[in-house]
Amino acid sequence: MNQAAADSLPALLGEMRVIPVLTVSSVASGLAVCRALKAGGIRGVEITLRTPEALDVIKAVQDQVDDFIVGAGTVKTVNDLRELQSLNIAFAVSPGLTRRLSDRAFELDIPLLPGVATASEVLAGLEAGRTFFKLFPARAVGGLALLKSLAAPFAEVEFCPTGGIGPDDFRDYLALPNVVCVGGSWMVTSELIGSENWGEVERLSRACFD
Repeated sequence: MNQAAADSLPALLGEMRVIPVLTVSSVASGLAVCRALKAGGIRGVEITLRTPEALDVIKAVQDQVDDFIVGAGTVKTVNDLRELQSLNIAFAVSPGLTRRLSDRAFELDIPLLPGVATASEVLAGLEAGRTFFKLFPARAVGGLALLKSLAAPFAEVEFCPTGGIGPDDFRDYLALPNVVCVGGSWMVTSELIGSENWGEVERLSRACFD
C-alpha cells in the first residue's frame, strides 16, 4: 500500500481551491470549456466519467491544455481506476467509499478522494487509511453545519464539499478550517456548454477569485 499519493492530495487540491466538476459529451466541448476555465484563473478540473466520451476528453485536455490539472470524477469501480492509471490521472474522485476501491487506489498509486456523508463513513475511511474526503452531496447532508459538527471529533480530517454549492456560498465553505477546497458545477453548467458560452464560463471562473 502506497500512502504517498493520498498524502499529497490535500496539497494538490488546496492549490486549486475551486474545482469545477465537468460533465461533457464531446472532446471539442471539453477542450473549449477547460481553456475558458484556465483563462479565468482556474487551475484544474474534475471530468466526470458519466459519458462514453469522458476518457477521450480527459486525454485530450491532458495533451492540449498546458499547465492544467486534470482529474476524474464519478469513479465507482476498480475497472475505472485501471483505465485512469493508463492515463496517469492527477486525481480521482468517487461519490462514495468502499474498502476495495480505496485499497485498489493505494495499490495503483492513484490519489483518490472518496465521498462520505456521515460520521460513520468518515470512520470507515479512517480505518481504510484515508484522512481527506469529499463531503457529498454537501448541501443535502447538512452542508456548513455538518462540517462544523465533524470538526471536533475528527480534528485530523479534511474535506472537499461538493454538491449544491454555488457562487453565493462557496466562500463560506472555504472559510472553514477543515475545508481544503470545494467542488462545483456553477461555472460549467449544461446550459453554458450547450450554448457554447465560453465567455461566461471564463467570467464565472474569474469571479471565484474576486
